[in-house]
Amino acid sequence: MSDPRADALQLIRSANVGPITYRQLIARFGTPAAAIEALPMLAARGGGRAPLLADPRLVAREFATVEKLGARHLFLGDSDYPELLAELDTAPPALIVRGKLSLTQRTCVAMVGARNASAAACRFARQLALGLGEEGVTVISGLARGIDTAAHLGSLARGTVGVIASGIDIAFPPENRELQGRVGDEGLLVAEQPPGTEPLARFFPSRNRIIAGLALGTVVVEAAPRSGSLITARLAAEAGRDVMAVPGSPLDPRAQGCNLLIREGATLVQSVADILEAVRPIDLRSVRSPVNGFGGGPAGDPGDAERATVTRLLGPVPVSVDELIRQSGLAPAVVQTVLLELELAGRLERHAGGRASLG
Repeated sequence: MSDPRADALQLIRSANVGPITYRQLIARFGTPAAAIEALPMLAARGGGRAPLLADPRLVAREFATVEKLGARHLFLGDSDYPELLAELDTAPPALIVRGKLSLTQRTCVAMVGARNASAAACRFARQLALGLGEEGVTVISGLARGIDTAAHLGSLARGTVGVIASGIDIAFPPENRELQGRVGDEGLLVAEQPPGTEPLARFFPSRNRIIAGLALGTVVVEAAPRSGSLITARLAAEAGRDVMAVPGSPLDPRAQGCNLLIREGATLVQSVADILEAVRPIDLRSVRSPVNGFGGGPAGDPGDAERATVTRLLGPVPVSVDELIRQSGLAPAVVQTVLLELELAGRLERHAGGRASLG
């Protein structure tokens, strides 16, 4: 009999299998082993070859490497997988964690901001993080330069979570190597990528969704209008979480992103009390349980005409899945299954905000 955890990791590490596809496969086939067996059929229906399966030897090597690093794999569906993160449709099927996972069971607030932040903003972020820690709140950030570093330093003694875009054994930026080690030793270090993975640009938006997903709210302290911090804020808003921002001088470009967020309805933050007022009324027990798939049930089995209808509506410009369902007139489960087949065939690209396009 195969090992379910090894099967899960093999499925996750296989080509064309992302978080949404993984959840749909498990919803339809029940187990990772059954999903792996069905991949060739699904890919063929989507007009492509079966996805390249991850080598079981590499999967076994990853388990061994992670254990040697003093970390462990955490799979979606595990009893200690963070509830708020599991609520996302794009929740990572597998995480690699080192440290105190219990920190995610407390009230969590994300704090992000500019890498080239001003000294005043870094000092304020550190004070906010320290104050939140004294109130029993876990502070989550991304171990980047500037505001992230200040947030971790302020909350390290009371509870901080660092989410990185690389493998758990890779420190980025290099000057934060010692801080990253301390976060793993004294707090919690979280990575989605396998050990040895360098922090490529495309991994940072994925990292940002984890930061936003783990927290009840996200505080932005200094951010340019097109910064990654605003991506994190947008992801938090899409997940139904609070977005908060520290106002700044209109003469400082680093404050324009925060001022824009406030103008668009984000909570203005001037103190720890402002943050607590925004997140404390939420009852964690009311958070809905994660679902295994979409629409509450297994996906439908489309015919050739239905596949043609969905494919015809797709193009190089990303379109929302809801719009595909509306224009096709097909059942949501049927549309999701066609998209699943196309993705496994390497013909579909997923985008933020539940959108998709032909690759």
